[in-house]
Amino acid sequence: MQELNLQDILNSTDNLSQEKKVGYVAIIGRPNAWKSTFINSLLWEKVSITSNIPQTTRKRVLAIYNDDESQIIFFDTPWIHKSNKEFNEKINEVAIKSLEESDLILYFIDSSRPGWDEEKYIKELINKVKTPIIKVYTKSDLKPKITIPESKDTIKISSTTKEGFDKLLEKIKEKLPKGPLLFPTDIYTKQDMFFRISEIIREKVFLHTKEELPHSIYVWVEEIVEEKTKSWKDLLKIVAYIYTDTDSQKYIVVWKWWSLIQEIWKEARQELEQIFEKKVFLALRVKVRKNWRKNENFTKNLLGL
Repeated sequence: MQELNLQDILNSTDNLSQEKKVGYVAIIGRPNAWKSTFINSLLWEKVSITSNIPQTTRKRVLAIYNDDESQIIFFDTPWIHKSNKEFNEKINEVAIKSLEESDLILYFIDSSRPGWDEEKYIKELINKVKTPIIKVYTKSDLKPKITIPESKDTIKISSTTKEGFDKLLEKIKEKLPKGPLLFPTDIYTKQDMFFRISEIIREKVFLHTKEELPHSIYVWVEEIVEEKTKSWKDLLKIVAYIYTDTDSQKYIVVWKWWSLIQEIWKEARQELEQIFEKKVFLALRVKVRKNWRKNENFTKNLLGL
């Protein structure tokens, strides 16, 4: 499989003339409902980053599933939550936009945790749209802590064991129209290389800084250079920056957690080598961009609004 680019589409016009069950499916849910884990497990590819820290997914991620009967384009949306903070409200805008543009909504509900006010907020939002909805109760391999109703539009799944995946895909296909393919069948994501690399690095930052700093950090990939080498693997040179909100946060990252930054660099480089199947040279630096979350034009660009 490969990433999407214009030339691939131009070269695959015959492929696109096929007709299958085709449509856009938005996945919504509160933090840690395992939306991204479901996407990665379904496609057998690392498309969306994951962590136990809320707000991991900031930008809508498009993932493309193909089989003999269908082409399903999933929107892995940012987690929806009630917040008065301007940056968090913009993240909600990304998710809400996905609801409006989709043919079907998968409402992911974590069966291993009781519902909170965020669950009520999501229900308020989806009640305002006319798009068909399938309720998907996740983590079916764990002991449920809520009552799961039995209905034709309710499905239980486990992204660990893939229990319920076939039933969910069957239900999705029932609700999608038949039409021409929108993407070549060997494409599984619309993300460009810059975005994928920045997300992998940001995931490692989330995993190592826990809840102290992640939301004050973003990652920017400045340069990517591919070089041919005499060895069996080509070389990918990457220059990337971890930006913090304040000087004190940079101090924590660079000095207090120097050993963790080394781990972030090591883990990101190793995973990028697996994804792109190339030797990776990663130059990772830390910089300050003060009050970046309050810059409206910048945050809109960052979130793809």
